Amino acid sequence: MNKTELVEVAATEAGITKAAAEKALSAILGAVVSAVAKGDSVMLVGFGTFKPASRAERIGKNPKTGVPLTIAASTVPRFTAGTAFKAAVSTKKATQKK
Repeated sequence: MNKTELVEVAATEAGITKAAAEKALSAILGAVVSAVAKGDSVMLVGFGTFKPASRAERIGKNPKTGVPLTIAASTVPRFTAGTAFKAAVSTKKATQKK
């Protein structure tokens, strides 16, 4: 599912226009990105948690030449799925295998 499809589902489920659903989704995503960029966590109970995580400096290899190089430390976004989300996904996979 891409953003357009998600907007269509949200508009239908909420009984609003696609334009309003797109505006709401963009606002929510923007708020999540902004909060995590500032170093805050965003917890959506039953869905999951978005948070920043630090990666230490490490040594990697250039895949073409094999020469070792240093990969700088960085901060990356992380998502941890909530219990209800995990349960919904594992139930669907178990059902699909049958």
